Amino acid sequence: VQLQASGGGLVQAGGSLRLSCAVSASIFSINALGWYRQAPGKQREMVAIIDYGGHRDYADFVKGRFTISRDNAKNTVDLQMDSLKAEDTAVYYCNAITSRTYWGKGTQVTVSS
Repeated sequence: VQLQASGGGLVQAGGSLRLSCAVSASIFSINALGWYRQAPGKQREMVAIIDYGGHRDYADFVKGRFTISRDNAKNTVDLQMDSLKAEDTAVYYCNAITSRTYWGKGTQVTVSS
């Protein structure tokens, strides 16, 4: 499974960005898709996950601001990020879990205060 993330960039605090991750395999073959992030000097952390059944799980620090969604026809998983804060600045990675865990290359999100 190959993953390609896109949509990062520079945005002012309070603004929005939408990340998209293209998945090389059928989403129906994947147990869960997720977005993670890693800020400089910090460990990678889970942001949002959507499982095969459509159940979503969010980190507390993004609840009410970020929304994860998937498009089964396009084999993509998106992350809509609203009300961005400076502390959301990080490299964002998408991942896919089957019998293994796959990671895509990250996309940089920078939020200026």
